[in-house]
Amino acid sequence: MRRSSTEVSPGSAGINRMDHRELTVQKLVDDNQSVLKLKWAAGRSGAENLITTNDVCRPGLALAGFFDPFPYHRVQILSNVEFRFLDSLSEEDRENAVFKLLSYDIPVVICASGNRMYDWAIKKAEERQIPILLCESSSTAVAHLLSEYLDDWFAPTTVVHGTLVDVFGIGLLFTGKSGVGKSEIALDLVERGHRLVADDVVTLTRTARGILNGTGNELLTHHMEVRGIGIIDIQGIFGIQCIRLKKRVEVEVILKEWDEVDEADRLGMEEKAAELLGVQIPQVVLPIVPGKNITVLAETIALNHLMKISGLNAAQTLNQKLLERMERKKLARLELGEDYE
Repeated sequence: MRRSSTEVSPGSAGINRMDHRELTVQKLVDDNQSVLKLKWAAGRSGAENLITTNDVCRPGLALAGFFDPFPYHRVQILSNVEFRFLDSLSEEDRENAVFKLLSYDIPVVICASGNRMYDWAIKKAEERQIPILLCESSSTAVAHLLSEYLDDWFAPTTVVHGTLVDVFGIGLLFTGKSGVGKSEIALDLVERGHRLVADDVVTLTRTARGILNGTGNELLTHHMEVRGIGIIDIQGIFGIQCIRLKKRVEVEVILKEWDEVDEADRLGMEEKAAELLGVQIPQVVLPIVPGKNITVLAETIALNHLMKISGLNAAQTLNQKLLERMERKKLARLELGEDYE
């Protein structure tokens, strides 16, 4: 039998790269208000300042006079260390340090750990339209939470025409041409107790750790179009337990008509992989014909992937057993003096 190999394909059709959404200071405040309790101290006129990077900055070196380089385009976080340093300076040096900092086009400054910005600095920030936000949380907590939020916001994103279902804890992304039956298969899986993530439009996001997450469209939520029936509400019909908002995408299942498949994989030794946003995931091409139970096959794909994750590959195990048996027969014939050929 053939040795195992992996073939990487560029993924399914219908994938469109999305441009990064614009993130304003006001949006950052609104999205993190419940956790960080951010308060405006100055610069509300700069609420529409754009944040363009997922990095944050503690400008200690800049306040000490070292501005080469200074990542002014990042969110600036001032905390106990920075304010203690400023308080140790003379009044003139303190003003020069802060005014020099605020001379750059900084999107926003956050004063963490309950620190308050100087009144004269607030006036300068108002003039420069630089928002000054106050936060009672520690600088470590602020940096951690904002970094996580910004990583998610600026993560590479794409939209896929397909259906994402959580089957036995495995995210199966069904793709294929329009009308091939993706929604019907998902509906059948939901009826069997599995969970729908998104239908028709799936938004994929790559995290900093190289994990591919899938979510649904905010407008469509968990509605599904079933040909011949129309739009149905999955949550309303089957209940909250049959949906989920986000799921890691682990296997792409491409649905194709039988006559469109050049050669169906019968052994599973040649493992194919799709590459989405630079992340490789296993890819299965599933030929469909009338009467074929695709739902059970989808469940089998998920369970087989679970076995592979645990280190059990049925095709490779069988292949190894056959190779070992062939080797034993070869040795037996050699011992008997027979010509193996």
